[in-house]
Amino acid sequence: MIDRTPLHRHAQSRVGITAVGASLPERVLATTDLEEQIATASGFALPSRIFTTMTGIEHRRIAATDEYASTLAVRAGRQALAAAELDPADIDLLVFASATRDVVEPATAHIVQAELGSRAHAVDLTNACNSFVNGIDAARAFVLAGRATRALVVTGETPTRSMRWQLADLAQARTAFAGFTFGDAGAAVVVEPVAAGGILDVDTETYSEHWTVGGIDGGGSRFPRGDEHTYFRGDGHALRGVFEKIGTAILDRVRHRTGLDWADYAKVLVHQVTGPYLDRFVEVTGVPKEKLEVTVTELGNMASATLGVQLARVDPHLRPGDRVLFIGLGGGVSVMTMVWEKS
Repeated sequence: MIDRTPLHRHAQSRVGITAVGASLPERVLATTDLEEQIATASGFALPSRIFTTMTGIEHRRIAATDEYASTLAVRAGRQALAAAELDPADIDLLVFASATRDVVEPATAHIVQAELGSRAHAVDLTNACNSFVNGIDAARAFVLAGRATRALVVTGETPTRSMRWQLADLAQARTAFAGFTFGDAGAAVVVEPVAAGGILDVDTETYSEHWTVGGIDGGGSRFPRGDEHTYFRGDGHALRGVFEKIGTAILDRVRHRTGLDWADYAKVLVHQVTGPYLDRFVEVTGVPKEKLEVTVTELGNMASATLGVQLARVDPHLRPGDRVLFIGLGGGVSVMTMVWEKS
């Protein structure tokens, strides 16, 4: 049975996030330009501004050809280490937690570590768009178990490389559409024991029967080769239906366990796929929109880096004692929450 006891009830459970970093590629791609490029490559016209209208995304960042998932993770990791006034040698656990990786083998964490110059225990963790929050939770567990004293959790996401830039027809456009929401980014946090605050509560829900709703098939044992399997394919309407069916039960549990309501959070960070999805989230949950850090309109769906980039933006404005609620939504399908109090 999963122990869902709020972590702040255990005196030995003071583990928190002590530093944050984020990295964005320099190249900015407007959604209107994306539409034009796809229409030109496909040889047929798309309805004017259809991607912008349906997603609410105006721009996104695109990694350069010589920038990889590890590149973005390293940049974010260096920021986090600098913010914590730490050297890479001060880290004894490195977790690369991302839906994207540089190569199938070895773990991308080793590529990140080779660039940073540390000698920490290095592992990959992947769970679609919940990877980064899962990585933070796993790092906390390592520290609580005495297997690590200080962890660096990084993500580097380059999902734009799974976009289908040339369409055969409009039917193919429908299955490829979710990929046109993507943007590239990296994020990082330092996780270690803290004297006060820290990660107060974690909860998860998983509905694995819906794993076929969307994803990238290539690179595994089912489809080890073939360009066709390297494109993101999915059914956005079906995925939205799954999340609406799941409902707000996990948020109700968090409220019951912690006694915290929306007013008790300085910020609510939620994974953002499109503008309409975010609007529906606000409608269903009742979270005050001013509590959100909206990134989707200018940066798109950054996969698991979304919450990390949002955290990097709000962290400078947080004071000790401020609480943040993380809400992760990932393909597979999984939902995850984390309550963190700044130390």
